[in-house]
Amino acid sequence: MTNPHNGGHRIGYGRVSTRDQNPDSQRDALLAAGCDPDHLFIDHGVTGKLAKRPQWDACLNYLRSGDVLVITRLSRAARSLRNLLDVVDQLRERGIDLVVLKQRVDTTTPAFGWRSTSWPRSTSSSVS
Repeated sequence: MTNPHNGGHRIGYGRVSTRDQNPDSQRDALLAAGCDPDHLFIDHGVTGKLAKRPQWDACLNYLRSGDVLVITRLSRAARSLRNLLDVVDQLRERGIDLVVLKQRVDTTTPAFGWRSTSWPRSTSSSVS
């Protein structure tokens, strides 16, 4: 689905930590948020603490300037606050917006647009 603000696509990412968990609720939320059903990246049985998350890596490689990355909650994308800030910096540098459904973050909106703002840096703390 095209993002009306910048011509990009809404690309979804989800993750469940164990193979027993069902990603359907995340998938449904991402689709309801307007993500392209052909471009949902879901890691199964992969904890956020692992450096290797194949679908996360594929998602990041797929994203292009003007796209919007949609995740259900911050913990799906980042392992710590430091990691989150690194992800945010990488997305911003590439011209990719971020929408986090649970925490109601949406950098496509003027109220939260980050392109002219610098996020504060921190080195510790976990993301939940």
